[in-house]
Amino acid sequence: MKLAILSRAPKSYSTARLRAAAEQRGHTVRVLNTLRFAIDLSGAEPDLQYRGRPLSDYDAILPRIGASITYFGTAVVRQFEQMDVYTPNTANGIANARDKLRATQILSRHNIGMPATAFVRNRADVRPAIERVGGAPVVIKLLEGTQGIGVILAPEVKTAEAIIETLQSTRQNVLIQRFVAESRGRDIRALVVGDRVVAAMRRTAQGDEFRSNVHRGGSVEKIEITPEYEQVAVRSAQIMGLRIAGVDMLEGADGPLVMEVNSSPGLEGIETATQLDVAGAIIDYLANQVAFPEIDVRQRLSVSTGYGVAEILVHNNGDFVGKTLGESELGDRDITVLTVNRGSTVIPNPRKGTVLEAGDRLLCFGKLEEMRSMIPERRRRRAKVRKLPAEPIPTETS
Repeated sequence: MKLAILSRAPKSYSTARLRAAAEQRGHTVRVLNTLRFAIDLSGAEPDLQYRGRPLSDYDAILPRIGASITYFGTAVVRQFEQMDVYTPNTANGIANARDKLRATQILSRHNIGMPATAFVRNRADVRPAIERVGGAPVVIKLLEGTQGIGVILAPEVKTAEAIIETLQSTRQNVLIQRFVAESRGRDIRALVVGDRVVAAMRRTAQGDEFRSNVHRGGSVEKIEITPEYEQVAVRSAQIMGLRIAGVDMLEGADGPLVMEVNSSPGLEGIETATQLDVAGAIIDYLANQVAFPEIDVRQRLSVSTGYGVAEILVHNNGDFVGKTLGESELGDRDITVLTVNRGSTVIPNPRKGTVLEAGDRLLCFGKLEEMRSMIPERRRRRAKVRKLPAEPIPTETS
């Protein structure tokens, strides 16, 4: 395998370990500075230049994109995707994980347990938002903070309001999040590679510090992760579009609460704590997957006119409840069901004998008009464009 590690810090522990692990396994590996790429869109096919010269062929890339270059870095990764070069973490996945609000929105859609969270912009909405997440104390987070930077514990409502007002005055967007007191300054970092957790550690904050990040002086210890925590970690990474990720979870009273999904997890802390070759596990995974590059499914399936991807909800008392996929006659309407989402369970490539239940969400590919006709709230016919009113903006009358 010919591998490119995209990193601006070739001497950092994580990059050096990944390079060493690849070389020990007989792979060809280079560390390429992400900022030295030029995206070439001038030819018939997507291409990249590196240091002013055409880039040689690579089988796979391993992105280590820093927060300060997220936009350009994800553009480079996206270009590799268009060139059908395998990447375990997609550009969309990296961008989604880097934005805490976007990540929270995506995970909440899939019933992933998280601390109660709110996002507001107007000062008048701050106090109600604090009440909705459970009241003070609350945790205030910058949307793009890393390594515990930009995470503040506000013990009282007035203090929280003052902090949020100050941050917003500097054009910073913040999240308001419930303080999970039962976690007692501890969290779990699970290192996900593919469909399993290869290593896990518990981080504990020191003294009065509530942030358990190693960069904040937190201590670490190896743990054997439970199946419940492993399932949540793997699902969170996959939902975000990441095959390699560090998933941080609080130990809530009712189970795991996901705090963050990190697309470029550091390896030093977890390898030191667990004494496991995490870098080697990552390289082995890449070698096994290199022939199957990730693709943007919607992009590829939406190129045919009139066809696309949509999600169909099986309503209570609907016609599909209790029927098999074969009996639903979706295939006869040129609609293929790709997956059935049932609560936290995903049924890929469902068979014709799969019985549909109320609440199932069917991810389908097929004729858009046929799929639209199955959603009662939407119009079946395209609305005509009407003539502009004689008075486009009505005059206000007292």
